[in-house]
Amino acid sequence: MKGKPKKITVKMNPPSDDHTPDNKLNGFFNDVFDIVRLIPPGRVTTYGAIARYLGTALSARMVGWAMNASHRMIPPIPAHRVVNRNGMLSGRMHFETPSTMEERLLGEGIIVKDNIIVSFEDLFWDPSIEIEI
Repeated sequence: MKGKPKKITVKMNPPSDDHTPDNKLNGFFNDVFDIVRLIPPGRVTTYGAIARYLGTALSARMVGWAMNASHRMIPPIPAHRVVNRNGMLSGRMHFETPSTMEERLLGEGIIVKDNIIVSFEDLFWDPSIEIEI
């Protein structure tokens, strides 16, 4: 990667006043989808980084559930750009085939070896740093 990446400025939708369990979950998933759509090609982030950005640091697993639910969303969600804290393709079994996630990352120039992203630290995209509200 050459040079310092540009920061992205976004306007997030205000939280809903509807706090029913279904709406809270849908709202959380939509917030996750909005963030994942901002990850540039050739970069990756983690479930935990997204959860921390949303102010729910203990919700990394829920971010994973959102990624699992994202495969039917339009416009598409680049869920292949979200990995675990070690750079491992832990969500690969939830794609069309177990190799789809790696193939998409390779298509963006990201090298994967034994289901782990090579140079993960260099490719890491932290929404808390990259997104300005």
